[in-house]
Amino acid sequence: MEDLVPSGRGDEVKIREIFSKIRKGVKAGMAAATESNELNDSRIVYLIDKFMRSDQRKMMLTGEQYYRVDNDIKQRKIMKKVNGYNQEETWKANNKLAHATYKNQVDEKVAYLLTKPVTFKPEDNGNGDRYVDLLKDILGKHFQYQLSRLGYEASNKGIAWLHVYIDPGGELRTMVIPAEQCIPVWKDKNHEELEAMIRVYSTTVWQYNREKEITNVEVWTADSVSYYRLEEKMLIYDMDQSMDQNGPVAHYRNGEEWNVWNKVPFIPFKNNQIEAPDIQFVKTLLDGYDLSRSEAANYVEEVKNLIFVLKGYGGQDLAEFMKQINEDRAIPIDDPEEGGVDTITPQMDITALREHYEQLKRDLTEDGQSVNKDLDKFGAAPSGVALKFMYSGLDLKCNLMEAEFKIAFETLLYFVDEYLRITGKGSFENIEVELVFNRDMAVNQAEQIQNCTNSKGTVSDKTIIAHHPFVSDVEEELKALEEQREAEGPAWDIAPSARDDGDGEE
Repeated sequence: MEDLVPSGRGDEVKIREIFSKIRKGVKAGMAAATESNELNDSRIVYLIDKFMRSDQRKMMLTGEQYYRVDNDIKQRKIMKKVNGYNQEETWKANNKLAHATYKNQVDEKVAYLLTKPVTFKPEDNGNGDRYVDLLKDILGKHFQYQLSRLGYEASNKGIAWLHVYIDPGGELRTMVIPAEQCIPVWKDKNHEELEAMIRVYSTTVWQYNREKEITNVEVWTADSVSYYRLEEKMLIYDMDQSMDQNGPVAHYRNGEEWNVWNKVPFIPFKNNQIEAPDIQFVKTLLDGYDLSRSEAANYVEEVKNLIFVLKGYGGQDLAEFMKQINEDRAIPIDDPEEGGVDTITPQMDITALREHYEQLKRDLTEDGQSVNKDLDKFGAAPSGVALKFMYSGLDLKCNLMEAEFKIAFETLLYFVDEYLRITGKGSFENIEVELVFNRDMAVNQAEQIQNCTNSKGTVSDKTIIAHHPFVSDVEEELKALEEQREAEGPAWDIAPSARDDGDGEE
């Protein structure tokens, strides 16, 4: 302490610098303590509440809603203020024409990109073929169906989640989890690696003789999973599920012990780079199209072909006047001097309305990046170039999804490699496998067959067979052709080549 007593101006400056460093160190330590990213109960509840109220989740539910063709137009009511209160005008025409345009676009996209079986293409032709065989066996024949489900989920909600786990029988399984149940905690701003995953979902249980809905919460990290129940704003820890032998439960059982993946076992399959659902780009256009078509239907319904004009009868207010036209198709007029009955045939003019919704329809095709089916422009049997132009928008949209799905597939291979390692089936971490999507594009078959025929002798038979519209599996077709040639034997009209014995005579 005696050394801290200033003996001069220089010593006083040094002491101030020391205390300044101490204060900065204390502040840095306090900031580090308060800025921890550890997920405690309060932060989990906060993240759940924030996600449930977020625009992102609302858009997910909207995408699912419009895919079911439950468009907003179905909720439309025609209201009128009566004595200061809003009252529905039930007598007026109120058509609610919900169009399945969005559903058709999503079906078109998934069928185009994910319906035909994908191809696993290994870089290493040696051990790579064995790895692909193991990969097909592990993922199973339903993997293509899961890819389709992931395509629908990502298209409607912006992102789809595939959960990886090992079942009680020791087999690797995958399960698609609804995106509205998943709250990712990312390590980075680019959303490439997970810090944790919070899953929130409801289940129904019996309490005495009544059904009760409870909210379940699961928190997955790279080395454990914890289970909770959410009661209002409070997390209730489920000790039985979350603890094993006085320790946190890991991801899966390996024999009698719990093991971990060393990675959060949820894989994101994104619709595009910004994780936006397809409905986000077309909703306002589709709402306008529904409204325009509904208004046109209302106009046709309200404007009757024949209206009676009754002369010599009292009138009424405008609402009653319109109601009586729609219900009774007659107009009573109080005019004792000119009594009688006339008729009026109104002229319907919906040209402007038709032009409006036809333009909306074209905008939906363009902004939704779907196939342009305008046969007036391309003809009844479009050629290959015209078909490519028709599919250009759909190709661009599918390219974005394909790029994201390939990245997700690489993450899936990490779990497959870990599973092969822990089951003793080998180490394949250094083998790269590419996921090849085989698109289901409409073709002019006659034109393509002619091109294949003209290519004979220029390119290999294998390449020609691969592009033939009747062939779905190239290897199987080559094998069938070889078996066919062996069964037919040599052609009778082709003489075998003569052998030269070297004596100049054949």
